[in-house]
Amino acid sequence: MITLSISDAQAQLPKLLTLVSEGNEVIISADNKPIAKIVPFSPLPKKRMAGLNKGKVKMGKGFDDPLPETFWTGAV
Repeated sequence: MITLSISDAQAQLPKLLTLVSEGNEVIISADNKPIAKIVPFSPLPKKRMAGLNKGKVKMGKGFDDPLPETFWTGAV
């Protein structure tokens, strides 16, 4: 990870974009405090993997019971 001041980042923007495109992250700071991070753009969403939460989800006893008629009619 690379940390630069705003003025350094402005002066070296093309170089920073090359570094970011290679997978690096750049932190831009003002008064030695981080204010922004430039990260590589990832257009593809992360692939989901089946089974990662196996055993973590619990269903109640009546989960798949038919819904009452009042649910469908909106009666109170």
